[in-house]
Amino acid sequence: MNKKESFFANRIKSIGYAVRGALVLLKKEASIKVQFTIALLVTAAGFFFNISSTEWIIQLLAIGLVMSIEGMNTAVEEIANFIHPEHNNKIGLIKDIAAGSVFYASIIAIIIGLIIYLPKIF
Repeated sequence: MNKKESFFANRIKSIGYAVRGALVLLKKEASIKVQFTIALLVTAAGFFFNISSTEWIIQLLAIGLVMSIEGMNTAVEEIANFIHPEHNNKIGLIKDIAAGSVFYASIIAIIIGLIIYLPKIF
């Protein structure tokens, strides 16, 4: 009989799986590469413009939201492709809805960026 692993050991494994998933996402998905690059640029802008702690918190939340939703979108697409590899209108609709949530998050992130940086630029 296998000895049950400790709670701590299970958490370490879970973190490992999450890091692996994040790296696979970054290597595989073109959209996340673009979003990651934008995240690096706005992070650099944050240092350049010396944004406030509150602005940092909001900016990081926006970055995290967009990248997380993109990860979920990719997961939905992978599951849909696995279940129904051929083109299917219903699967296409499901994938469009998942992509739409990334669109919403991205628009909000852009608005947040404009609110933070436009006053500092002009």
